Amino acid sequence: MTSAQRILALAKRQPLVRPRDVEARGIARESLLRLYRQGLLVRQARGVYALPESPVTEHHSLAIAAKRTPGGVICLLSALRFHGLTTQDPHEVWMAIDFKAHKPSAASPALRVVRFSGPALLEGIEHHTLEGVRVAVYSVAKTVADCFKYRNKLGVDVAIEALRDALRSRKATVDQIHRFAKVCRVANVIRPYLESAV
Repeated sequence: MTSAQRILALAKRQPLVRPRDVEARGIARESLLRLYRQGLLVRQARGVYALPESPVTEHHSLAIAAKRTPGGVICLLSALRFHGLTTQDPHEVWMAIDFKAHKPSAASPALRVVRFSGPALLEGIEHHTLEGVRVAVYSVAKTVADCFKYRNKLGVDVAIEALRDALRSRKATVDQIHRFAKVCRVANVIRPYLESAV
């Protein structure tokens, strides 16, 4: 198989392809750019390519953000939207990265980077496959706790609505939310809202 055929075969198996994906298979990244210039691949975002006929879902921006930021975790408003806990449609993808990690320079999709560390970064992660990309997203309970932690940025009304919707839809229990509230160090803040919700 030629380099071009190998890249096109990869793009059929893995809908979003980056230069590092082809280099890992011993193919020069220039071959990827050549296919793009020939119109056999389209650019989904800077450094992310796909076949022209690749399906685009409602989670397209999350898949691209995860592909461009491998160590990141979808969080806060984007995680709420993913879990169906808000009617808001954030124009940015909210992404948690390690406190010491290099901030990704993503023009598209727009990223809103939040820095987490320790257990607040590592616990409560679920993995979902979106458009062929393995995407890390915080669980419902962890996302609710994060919303209370970042209530000054998001608004306390968003955090309260997320809590009520999570419990009403039975996507999280009081115990699960309380556990992650301790991880995020907001147990005292969230306690009155949990007690009134029970």
